[in-house]
Amino acid sequence: MTENNLKKTILYKNHLILGAKMVDYSGFYMPLQYTSSLREHISVRNKAGIFDVSHMGKFILNGKNSMNLIQYLTINDLSKINIGQAQYNCFINENGGIIDDLVIYKISEKKLLLIVNAANIEKNKKWINYHIKKNCYSDIEFLDFSQEYSLLAIQGPYSLSYIQKLTNVSLHKIPFYHFEIGDFAGIKKVFISCTGYTGSKGVEIYVSNKHVEKIWNKIIEINEMIPCGIASRDSLRLEMGYRLYGQDLCEKITPIEAGLSWITKFEKKFIAKDILQIQKIKGNHKKFISFLVEEKGKIPRTGYSLTDKYNNVIGNVTSGTFSPILKKGIGLGYLWDNHQKISPLFISIRGKRISIKIVKLPFIEVNNN
Repeated sequence: MTENNLKKTILYKNHLILGAKMVDYSGFYMPLQYTSSLREHISVRNKAGIFDVSHMGKFILNGKNSMNLIQYLTINDLSKINIGQAQYNCFINENGGIIDDLVIYKISEKKLLLIVNAANIEKNKKWINYHIKKNCYSDIEFLDFSQEYSLLAIQGPYSLSYIQKLTNVSLHKIPFYHFEIGDFAGIKKVFISCTGYTGSKGVEIYVSNKHVEKIWNKIIEINEMIPCGIASRDSLRLEMGYRLYGQDLCEKITPIEAGLSWITKFEKKFIAKDILQIQKIKGNHKKFISFLVEEKGKIPRTGYSLTDKYNNVIGNVTSGTFSPILKKGIGLGYLWDNHQKISPLFISIRGKRISIKIVKLPFIEVNNN
């Protein structure tokens, strides 16, 4: 996408004033970093930071058949959560491949808020509208608020204490994957959720574009709060092992292969259910792995090859970075068919074979006080 076609969030000028390095991310000008990604990462782990993630897609589905539609198009079971809760989920296609991963908020039994990845907004809209028409769900009102609402993420062990004075909502009392609606920085009826992508304590604020600059400035005025870019957001999510669509997830990868069986609820009816059931039972599929690089200073990157002791390529890295907390290279990737139990494993970095160690997620234990 050319620079002329890139979209801008409402806070674009604010980022420039703060010295952000802006880059193309999912078709938007987004701040890569303001000072350094390392400083921003450490601030979120030890104190607090704020992210502008307004590029994310924001849909509303409202109607008596909204639940029926989303239950069929996704793998998790929305009937298991209450009004005021949220759920991590995936849209899948007829072959079981992941169309997108998303968070769904249950506002009522008829009304749902869907937060989707920016790069997949149009794809998701077409998919949802296709199935609304196919099932003759004329009662469903489907609205795209992606360009009308902004989204801020305030993350870090002290983040809630820092911003509590700005709201009448008891932020510490919002359970994980729940939301509240209240006043924030003098703005009425602000949607406040607790579904963070960094692993550190925090909240997300959904607010109309006309009010977001006021809220951003109020938060930035807090001395210990620093703005953070997508580079630190990526290293933070990787330390937790959270998947990123377009790298760790795509339409050629199923939830079973991606290690997302825990959100795949076979007790309900959903698209491609039979395919995923057979895949899980047979077990002859690629395997998602998380690993540490044993050698100091070696950092895995997307696309690097994973090999066996004979130097045969048996997999690939989908996400990799340097963990500022572990001070080691960490990565996510896949071992291909029939290579799930091979040991030892290696990664090829600039022609050199480096030993890696498969570990369980998350890579780190986060201190959230």
